Order: sequence, then C-alpha cells, then structure tokens
Amino acid sequence: MKKIFAIILAMGLSVISLSADTKNEYKKQKVVYHINFDDPKHQKAALGNIQNHINAVGAENLELRVVLHGNGLSLLLLPESLEKLKKFKFANADDNFTARIDGLKDQGVLFDVCKNTIVGRNINVEDDLYDVTESNIVPSGVAELAKLQMEGFAYIKP
Repeated sequence: MKKIFAIILAMGLSVISLSADTKNEYKKQKVVYHINFDDPKHQKAALGNIQNHINAVGAENLELRVVLHGNGLSLLLLPESLEKLKKFKFANADDNFTARIDGLKDQGVLFDVCKNTIVGRNINVEDDLYDVTESNIVPSGVAELAKLQMEGFAYIKP
C-alpha cells in the first residue's frame, strides 16, 4: 500500500512540475523593433511578429517601440502621397495596414519616426503620414535605436 501511495504521489508531483514548466511565464520586457525596409510583405510579417510577441508576453508585461527610418517610413506613408514623394517605391498605409497599426497602438506599442528621413525626403507629416504627431518624431532613427538599447531595450530586426 505504501508503495502504491508513493507511486501516486510521484506521478502527481510530476504532473505539477510539468504544468509549471509549460506555463510560458515571461518577465517584463523592453523591446525595440527596427524597420527600415519598404517591402509590404516584409512589413506585414514584421507587424505579425510584433503581435505574436504581445500575445506571448502580454501587453501588460511589454514596453515595445517600433523605430522607423529611411524606407521604413513607407509603413506609415499614405498611398495618395506616393506620387509626390519620388524617393519612395511603396506607400503601405492602406486600410489593412492602418488597422494593424491601430491595433498595436491600442496595446501600447509606440511608433518612433525619424526626423532626418522626414526632412531628407520632404515629407509633410500631417498630409503624408498616417497618425504621426510631434511626440512620435525622434531626431534620428539610428540614434534612437542606440539610445533605447543603452536603456535596456532588446533589439529586434525582423
């Protein structure tokens, strides 16, 4: 009888241990995603990576920033602005992308936009970019990436 009780106890402890191991609990994370590419498929995949990251860790456990510079601003570039801004091949801020961006922002994701790119490509923030305010603009995308990494943000390049 004692042997059966010991076996049952051992099996119970194994199940408890197994469930604790597979729970996927993450500590708070600080992460910056770097987007400087314009391909719509690649950008869509990057937004999917960000959402998957939030789903795994939980928005409450995540401080997430997306830094956009160079061609990466095409993510927020309105399609009607493409013709006048000759330095871009794509303007990806259509209804599908803006819905994804809004969903990420609703979960606390911040999008930082490079002022050097805005100036260098003659972008009118109000007319050409989707939902960008002065508070979203950083002096330099690459300098912002370095600053955030120095502040303990993990760097991800999708």
